[in-house]
Amino acid sequence: MAIEIKAPTFPESVADGTVATWHKQPGDAVKRDELIVDIETDKVVLEVLAEADGVLGDIIKGEGETVLSAELLGTLNEGAAASAPAAKEAPKQEASSAAAPAAAESADDAIMAPAARKLAEENGLNASQISGTGKGGRITKEDVVNAIEAKKAAPAKPAAAPAKPAAAASGAEALGEGDRVEKRVPMTRLRARIAERLVDAQSSMAMLTTFNEVNMKPIMDLRKKYKDQFEKKHDGVRLGFMSFFVKAATEALKRFPAVNASLDGNDVVYHGYQDIGVAVSSDRGLVVPILRNTEHMGLAQIEGTIADYGRKARDGKLSMEEMTGGTFTISNGGVFGSLLSSPIVNPPQAAILGMHKIQERPMAVNGQVVVLPMMYLALSYDHRLIDGKEAVSFLVAIKDLLEDPARILLEI
Repeated sequence: MAIEIKAPTFPESVADGTVATWHKQPGDAVKRDELIVDIETDKVVLEVLAEADGVLGDIIKGEGETVLSAELLGTLNEGAAASAPAAKEAPKQEASSAAAPAAAESADDAIMAPAARKLAEENGLNASQISGTGKGGRITKEDVVNAIEAKKAAPAKPAAAPAKPAAAASGAEALGEGDRVEKRVPMTRLRARIAERLVDAQSSMAMLTTFNEVNMKPIMDLRKKYKDQFEKKHDGVRLGFMSFFVKAATEALKRFPAVNASLDGNDVVYHGYQDIGVAVSSDRGLVVPILRNTEHMGLAQIEGTIADYGRKARDGKLSMEEMTGGTFTISNGGVFGSLLSSPIVNPPQAAILGMHKIQERPMAVNGQVVVLPMMYLALSYDHRLIDGKEAVSFLVAIKDLLEDPARILLEI
């Protein structure tokens, strides 16, 4: 019985997706709930799992192709898993010379991506002549290109000209002698969506940025004093700086509701809750999972949730629900060494807070020069909704809360 493998049902905010990776190839045995294919959208990577035990049949949508919500991706032959090994061994037991090419072709299909197989056929190569570097030894298009280049370079090594056609076939073009190589790869859907939103934000908002600086010594001393007890008390959750910033921002958002608001057409929507997005870097690009109702969260819960989001971002496991919404965003460029920057607001939010590197600098304290660990803070905001006075006062409130952490507990 053939079961249809369909793309997930996308939310209204997601128009379509792209087939990222087929983890199984036609003829491979598949177990129930085993990962078959990844679908990449402009927000997250969605996994498609097998509905039953069986053998993967036809692939309708290959890697790199665009798919719509619930569109057919391929077929799964239910209950055929037991017969799959026998079918693969049959050509070996037969003496017929005609069966050998068919077996080789089946093997090529199983370990080569569709684009890689097409390029290999065009250049007279088969799977046995190519070393696979993909998952499970699978041969990628780049592996085929490398094999073509090696094949052409072997007979006449001094002649570099034959390497150009192979490089061009993969989107990589050699520019003369040496290592001057260019590689052209398509932009991921997430990266393209990020670029689109950033351009839209800059063209549609009256965006300004105000700066201040905060003395991090009080928080650093507090963290140093209690971090071991904190970690022991909360089952290994580490006390970082981000939880203090989230709590300070939450308290400041309560005092300045316009910073926590958003624009919907000509209407201003004031949110009676604080959902703070925390920008997290991943291999696919910048993602912003949401901490819900931070006004009810403690430091340990904030740190634990952020750590969990970081792991999910690295593994590509963030769900659509975890990245949807948010009334305010915090971005920490300091982890990469940024000393000062102007973050871009994430619409329809009205503001974003930028954290930066902690840098020791000489500061004047009570007429004396003292070296203190200082951090620049940046608040970018939509001037259509937030006046300069509110923006500056909001940032000063965060500064005051961080420089005297007891204010966070006492909410003063």
